[in-house]
Amino acid sequence: MLYHLYELNQAALHPARAAAEAYRMMWRNPLNPASHTVMGRGAAAALELFERSTRRYRKPDWEIEEVTAHGETASVKPVTILTKPFCNLVHFRRNLPEEAQKQDPKVLLISPMAGHFATLLRGTVRDLLPDHDVYVTEWIDARFVPRAAGPFDLDTYIDYVIEFIQRFGGDVHVMAVCQPTVPVFAAVSLMEARRDRNVPRSVVLMAGPIDARKSPTAVNKYATGKPISWFRQNVITQVPWPYPGHMRLVYPGFLQLSGFMGMNLDRHVTAHHDLFHKLIQGDGDSADKHREFYDEFLAVMDLSAEYYLQTIETVFMEHRLPKGEMHHRGTPVDPSEIARVPLMTVEGHKDDITGIGQTEAAHQLCPKLPSSKRAHHLQAGVGHYGVFNGSRFRTEILPKVRAFIRAHQRKKSFLERVLQRVA
Repeated sequence: MLYHLYELNQAALHPARAAAEAYRMMWRNPLNPASHTVMGRGAAAALELFERSTRRYRKPDWEIEEVTAHGETASVKPVTILTKPFCNLVHFRRNLPEEAQKQDPKVLLISPMAGHFATLLRGTVRDLLPDHDVYVTEWIDARFVPRAAGPFDLDTYIDYVIEFIQRFGGDVHVMAVCQPTVPVFAAVSLMEARRDRNVPRSVVLMAGPIDARKSPTAVNKYATGKPISWFRQNVITQVPWPYPGHMRLVYPGFLQLSGFMGMNLDRHVTAHHDLFHKLIQGDGDSADKHREFYDEFLAVMDLSAEYYLQTIETVFMEHRLPKGEMHHRGTPVDPSEIARVPLMTVEGHKDDITGIGQTEAAHQLCPKLPSSKRAHHLQAGVGHYGVFNGSRFRTEILPKVRAFIRAHQRKKSFLERVLQRVA
């Protein structure tokens, strides 16, 4: 009933939101003399805050239209090259000469399936595009996936990752941000164990819970503070009609958003308080930055219940991967099999979601991997989102990631290719 009550509340507020937007436009109309007064700007600001606070935010656009690469400005077009029931594989196609395209390494960016849409990585994609041929996983909101498509759990997630990697025939570098570090690491472990010739050229894991026992954060403590039965009974609900996925069991995006907001409630309240005063003062630049951030932050998606519960239990409660107890469809996931795929891990010193050491732990699980194929970077002065977005990412983290990828981009020799086929 929880989801149904939420939808009822949204429907009940719709007329008030429409009226608020209409009156806001009236108070901001330059032909209205009151729009130039403090009273008029205050009324418009209050109405905007009401409308934005009660709106249901939809999936944002990528808004990446061009990139400067190889000394020229080229248009960029996101093109879906593979469609799965719960995910689209999107290629950010740059309008560059074919020779220029071939010079850049292919990067498969595995976006988080943790409540927000893949567009949360807009800045990451934009910064990668000048020097890389970028592909991104766009996970689909579970409330739009019909029940006929079947369930989606952590095992299915790993299946998807393996399929996406194999599509490139070994010519791709995989970058996983936050939540997908575990399924990506598991996928590569499984591919190495069966000597798959299509293993990626390298893997970059960024701010993810490979071993959530290290430096536990509030997120980790929340996940371990209650039994799995509590999550099943209290946060799992059915998608209501008329969504295509009606009756599918999900972890609703609005509950995930409540958790995000609750972790830093004071900061979000202060941000909206500041927005109100900036609108009255006519500070359009600051208001635009606020809108841009919250249009992305408040846009959330539903997660399949099977995937959510299995992730909570496997990754955060029982720590099966670092303890050597994780299985994928009955097959053990053994990271010690990783010997061919170079591994880089990246963490943020101020990360309050994934604690220091949780991602670096991946190196301890790969004893066969030579030191020449390892790298770790702990970035000072950044929190969770700063690991993959923002000025520090562009100027300090990305150069190291770029260098790591380039170092392992070289073409395999004839002998290496023969040995790989034999293996």
